[in-house]
Amino acid sequence: MRIAIITDAWDPQVNGVVRTLKSVRRALEQMGHQVSVISPEQFPSLPCPTYPEIRLALTGPGAVGRMIAAAQPDALHIATEGPLGLAARRWCLQQRFPFTTAYHTQFPEYIAARTGLPAAWTWRWMRWFHAPATAVLASTASVRRALNAHGISHARHWGRGVDLQLFRPDAPALPEYDGLPRPIQLFVGRVAVEKNIEAFLDTSHPGTKVIVGDGPARTALSRRYPDAVFLGAMQGERLASAYAGADVFVFPSRTDTFGLVMIEALASGLPVAAFPVPGPIDVLTSETACLRHDLQAAIAGALEQDRRQCAAYGRQFSWDASARQFLAGLAPVEMDRKAA
Repeated sequence: MRIAIITDAWDPQVNGVVRTLKSVRRALEQMGHQVSVISPEQFPSLPCPTYPEIRLALTGPGAVGRMIAAAQPDALHIATEGPLGLAARRWCLQQRFPFTTAYHTQFPEYIAARTGLPAAWTWRWMRWFHAPATAVLASTASVRRALNAHGISHARHWGRGVDLQLFRPDAPALPEYDGLPRPIQLFVGRVAVEKNIEAFLDTSHPGTKVIVGDGPARTALSRRYPDAVFLGAMQGERLASAYAGADVFVFPSRTDTFGLVMIEALASGLPVAAFPVPGPIDVLTSETACLRHDLQAAIAGALEQDRRQCAAYGRQFSWDASARQFLAGLAPVEMDRKAA
């Protein structure tokens, strides 16, 4: 198939949405499919307020539509609800071109956390955006139930995977861990308010808290919590070493739809401590994690887990399986026209 993906999240952003799209694209191409990506790097753009890594494309449905038409896709997927997603959505409706969308982020809760606006306001907009899609691809059962509760009833499953060659228990040691008091309690992700990192940093379990990632809250948090170690963003082998060399992975977010970093940690043999909320309750098991409303108790419980079981469970997540679920959710153009 020729598949077009329209996304406002792409390089140089470093986040779970970008890693998911790039990994699925690679898996699809290995299966023999042709994947075209329309992203902000192809247009003039402005930085998103409060999230400058995200570039807001300055374009409209005409320009985006011409790029879609040039790609001649058999199926089209709108990955995000930003300017490019809006432009592609409008073009598809004008051309009666079928498309799917995805729900990657708890956007209403994210907006509420950053602005104080009621999440209900954003949910109304989300219903409008996703309503004409053939299907809305979502990562977990909890997310699909939440979408259904808010009037988005056409969600389908699209899970996530792990680069199993990269994330593994025997990854080389991270030099920055040398001499740090154990246990090393690791967080990986964007350092921003919606990740609820303060809940982790406020715990007092003995050892060292390590933050891998960057974002607008990093400077303030590093000043407020001088005993924590902030290592900045990592990718590739260094990120794999950060996981494998730690003793427990702490996932304090209450708003992530999946938490790709959790299964990367598990594949690296690292048990997870988290709150019992959507995302962790869908992904984790009692043998590989400890979920508690008291995060400090969750950390203590996770440290008791068998790392070999964590690694074995983490290896069940593959990008090949994720890509096949993505394919199953698409709306091929030919089938739609035949049905018409």
